[in-house]
This record gives sequence, C-alpha cells and structure tokens, in this order.
Amino acid sequence: MQPANDEIAQLFENLGALLEMKGDSVFKIRAYRRAAETIRQLTFPLAQAVHDGRKLTGIPGIGKAISDKIHELVTTGKVQTYERTRAELPAGALDLLAIPGIGPKTAMLIGAELGISSVEGVEQAAADGRLAALPRMGQRAADSILRHIRATRSMGGRTPIGDALPAAEAVIAALRERGPETALLTPAGSLRRWEETIGDVDLVAVTPNPEELGRALTALPQVRETLVNGPRKTSVILSLDRPSKAQDDSAPGLQIDLRTGEPGAIGAMLQYFTGSQQHNIRLRDFANRMGLSLNEYGITGIESGQMETFADEAAFYARLGLPWIPPELRAGMWELEAAQQGRLPQLVEARHLRGDLHIHSDWSDGSDPIETMIEAAAALGYEYMALTDHSQGLGVANGLTPERLAAQKQVLGELQQRFGLRILAGSEVDIRADGRMDFPDEVLAGLDVVVASVHNAMSQDSPTMTRRIIRAMEHPSVTIIGHLSTRLLGQRPPTDFDLETVLQAALETGTALEINASPARLDLRDTHAYRAREMGIPLVINTDSHHHSELPGGRFGVAVARRAWCEPRHILNTLPLSEFLRFIQTPKPGRLRIFQAAGAAPSGGNV
Repeated sequence: MQPANDEIAQLFENLGALLEMKGDSVFKIRAYRRAAETIRQLTFPLAQAVHDGRKLTGIPGIGKAISDKIHELVTTGKVQTYERTRAELPAGALDLLAIPGIGPKTAMLIGAELGISSVEGVEQAAADGRLAALPRMGQRAADSILRHIRATRSMGGRTPIGDALPAAEAVIAALRERGPETALLTPAGSLRRWEETIGDVDLVAVTPNPEELGRALTALPQVRETLVNGPRKTSVILSLDRPSKAQDDSAPGLQIDLRTGEPGAIGAMLQYFTGSQQHNIRLRDFANRMGLSLNEYGITGIESGQMETFADEAAFYARLGLPWIPPELRAGMWELEAAQQGRLPQLVEARHLRGDLHIHSDWSDGSDPIETMIEAAAALGYEYMALTDHSQGLGVANGLTPERLAAQKQVLGELQQRFGLRILAGSEVDIRADGRMDFPDEVLAGLDVVVASVHNAMSQDSPTMTRRIIRAMEHPSVTIIGHLSTRLLGQRPPTDFDLETVLQAALETGTALEINASPARLDLRDTHAYRAREMGIPLVINTDSHHHSELPGGRFGVAVARRAWCEPRHILNTLPLSEFLRFIQTPKPGRLRIFQAAGAAPSGGNV
C-alpha cells in the first residue's frame, strides 16, 4: 500500500525534529519542515505522482534532495537517512514532541538524562522534581510543562472550527461589552485562515488599555484557567460546553491567546500571527531577496537597519510589491507566485450564494416544519432552495416513502404560492451498497434536485466504494453527490475511495459535488475541492440544514471554497435562477457545458 501524503509529510516533520535534536544545520531542518507543510497541502497523491513519473522539484519546498527521498520512500517503503538518524537518538524522543513546551532539544535532554519516552513519564518527572533538576530546566519551566500536559489532556487535541469559531466570537463580543474600548479585536492564526480544526485561538487587538483588556479576558465566566496575564499577551483556557461551570476540568477546553499591538504597527503583527508558518517563511525569503527583513513589528532594511511600521496588512504587503493576499490562501504553496503575476482569484463570498440545495425538515430528521425552513432561506435573500428530506432506506432518519414524497411535493406546490423564492422538490437519496439508488427511477425523474449520498456500508474497500459512487453519478437523475467522503470531524474517518477516478467520473457525467458546509463535516475538504475546481467540476455549497438556525452556516462552506481558490463562477449555486434551472433541466452529461458556458471552464493546475 502506497504512503498517503500525510504519512510522507510526517516523515519529513520527524526528520527535521531529529536533526534539530542532533544540532544539525538549521537550513536543512527548515527545508524538511517546509517540505512537510507543502506535502500536506497538495491536492493530488504524491505517491501516484512518483509512479506516473511526474517531476516533483517544481513544487514549492521540494528540491532535488527531498524529491529523491520521496522517491525512495514510495519505491522502497523506507528512507535510509531517516532510519539512520532515528537510530542514533534515544528511543521515544519523538513522542515527547507532542507535549506543548517541549521542543526537540528538550526532548533530547529528557530522553538522554532521564530515559523517559512517554508523556506520562514526563508528567511524573515534572511532579516529583526530576524534570526541574535537569540542566537549563528549573522549577518554573517544569511547572509550565506540567500545566501544559494537564491542559492539553483536558482540551482533547485540536478543536473543530465549528466549535472554535462560535467560542471565539462569544469572547470577542463579551470583551467589546465588558472590556475597554478597542479599535481592533479580531481572530488571527488558523481561525482566521479558516482551517477545519484549530489548535489555539489567536486574537489580535488594538486598545489604549491592553492590561485592562487582558484582565477582562481572565474575568470571563467561561474561562477555566489563566496561563499568562502580561501587558501584551494574555492566555486562558476556555470551557467549551459548560461555560457556567468554568472550574470543571472534565469539560473540553480551548486555549485563547490575546495579543495587543500599537495602532500604527498592527499590520505587521496581524500578518505575522495569521500565518501560516509556511506562508511566512516564503514571504520572509521573498523579502530577504529584496534586502528586507520581516518580523511581527514591521519591515526593516537589512543594510540601513531602519524599520517601517504599517497600520494595516494591505500596506504591509504593498511594501513588498504585492497585493493583499486573503488569509485563506496563505498556505505557503502558490499564493506568492499568483500575487506577483496578478493571478490571485476573486474569491467567492457568502453574498454570492443564491440558493441552498440540501435542506431537511421535520418530515424526516429535521426539527423544523417545511414552512419555517423556507422562511429562513427567504430571509437570507435566496432566489431558490431545494427541500431534500431523506429517502426511505434511512429508517433512523424517518426517510420518506414514495407516497410521503408525493404528498410532500404537493405541499411544496401549495407553499410556492406564498413565497417569492423558487421552491424545488428534492430528496437526499441513499446510495445503496451496490450503487443503486434508494428510490425507483420514475420517482427520481419527478424531482427537481437529487442529492445522492452514502449513509451506510462505509467500511467497503476502495475499489468497491469507488464503483458504488460512480454508479450513482451515472444515474441520469442524480444532480449532486452529497458529502462525498462521509467524514465527521473528530468522530468518523472518511471512506476509502479513489479520488481521482471519482472526480473524473463527476466530470464525464456532469454531476455536481457538494461542499457540505455543516461544521461537523466540511466535506469536500479544501484540497479535494481545489482539485475538483481545477478540473472544472461543478461545486455546490450546501448547509445540510436540519434546523432553521443552521441555514446561515453556509459561511463555513464558503471558507472551504475560498481555501480551494474558488471564485463565484466555480460554484453552481451562485448562478441566477434562470441559469440554475437551465442546468438542472438539461439532461446529463450536457449539464457540464451549461456550467462551463457560465464561465467555469477548467482552470488547470500548477504542477
């Protein structure tokens, strides 16, 4: 079995850490870490690219030496440099890097001096004094490591953005109400880049009273623990699920890091703390070639030593001769080249969406009546919507029989007389284990929109699942494949299928693919949506709403599309009603021509 991109990336991440433990060249260490970040962002399987004979050295961060190691791993299953380096260091040293506050050199020290190779061992050593007794450690550092271990355990790893964003927005709203006046208070870091999971939430602020703002943060009722409370930075652990019980350590938590800056210099600070690390490394190298040096305070001439400050990010990028780069694109991949060449996309925004094509009501497993869901869609200014309650096979979701579906269509016809937006009759239809659809063909033919989705038999092997999805795409009545990988963030892994083969089938059949905006799903993920967009496959941003309050959640799907470099022309439900109706009323596969005629021709790739 060929290594996945994440496995290849982790090898290079580990190799960089091992070399840092040895005190090797900082440039070599950075190169391996940069390669790891690049590989995680790729939209195609790297192992397949090796087998196809594709050139890897054109990918940012992958030079000849790293390309050779990738070939070695894919063809032999090992990288001798990695195996040799790991054997030279204490066993288990890499495992200690999972502990916040422990870097490669500290991990090396702990492993060599104490013979410890586990988080539990470090926790015990911190508690009994052995950690503090190590050279260059001390009690304060040992206490900090112990506190971070316990905080990390209570937080339970990375937090899905669907939990992190509302928590951060609640903190911002509370600080604006209870804290001092602030000219700026905004997310930075992975939250501002709209990554699907968040480590810590970074907030950046401009205020004349930074210490008062920090105290206001520590005083919020949802704050469980204060880690740092200084004049320019305050860090706290936030309770996520039971804010009224801030001291309950059994509840999952989220770390909030609040940093304050000067009004005239906030541009560099916001850019620096937004990241990503890989973007900032590439931007720093770009600036160095111009004779400039970057940090969180501004831009300094390397020869003159004079530092310039910037009141906003646009001015910061402009000093480097670049347009402002949207945070969602700051992955350290192709964004700098695109910025230099004037090829940055005009990214899709929530205001561009004209409809939602995946909505449930209380006829199946939704919690609101049909009328309530229609009213919520109309309140967003949509031109059209599709009601897509589950088909009969999903009994747990109270799926509709053909008879109930016919009755529902009649209700929709009656409600259409009361609303200005177009109400489309649809269904989320199960793709059965063999690829057949859960309704007879004549029932499907009578629907405006069919969202075909996998809801069972998710453990099928890759060839079987691939054939199953493709058979659904080949059905003449299927409009959209819903939540393609079926994943639930932090709860259920994606199914196993051949992505490239499935995408090619979507293209050939003219079947749209859903970016499911439910924060629990975000499926398609950004890299898969990127590849679909490259190929010219119609993408649809749907909320999969089961309650009227979820309809505005399309912003999560928009964020995925933006990270995939999508413009409005790449998203099917940005089409005006007349063009959208023309699309769904055109027999497959001719729909693809309709979509591409609207401006969404294949955009090609960078590799």
